Amino acid sequence: MTINALPAPALSGLRLGTVLQRLVATVDWRARVQYDVDDRWYAPIDAGEFVDGVQVEAWLLSWWPGQRTGLHDHGGSAGAFAVVRGRLREDTVHAPAGELPRLRGRTLHASEQRVFGPRHLHEVVNDGAEPAVSIHVYAPRLTTMTRYRWTDYGPEVATVEKAGADW
Repeated sequence: MTINALPAPALSGLRLGTVLQRLVATVDWRARVQYDVDDRWYAPIDAGEFVDGVQVEAWLLSWWPGQRTGLHDHGGSAGAFAVVRGRLREDTVHAPAGELPRLRGRTLHASEQRVFGPRHLHEVVNDGAEPAVSIHVYAPRLTTMTRYRWTDYGPEVATVEKAGADW
């Protein structure tokens, strides 16, 4: 499967995108994926790689229609994800100078990927009618994720989750 890359930031973007493309081409996700209508299902993937000297972490996720991540960051890790089945919408925070922040959405279909830097804040949702599957990579490994609630003035910290305790 060929990945049609969307615009990516400079921070390890090409290297992370390359690792992601290799995983998309080699991981037998169809044999591993599971679906859960109540909660998003996820499982680690052995990425076995370093990007710019940093260990890469990878995950396989499935999304039933309507399932979403909630607005979150990745605790300072850069990341990338590819849709391998279905479609996902990514809502990112857009803050033009002198204006209140707002959410801006973009839909990624099977064979498209998104690479992002360490300060990226987004929500991912399956707003389609069919289940979706995606592969995600992060560098360095995730240690925390901050969850946000949306207010009239933009994002506000809700909780901070820790690897090993909250996921």
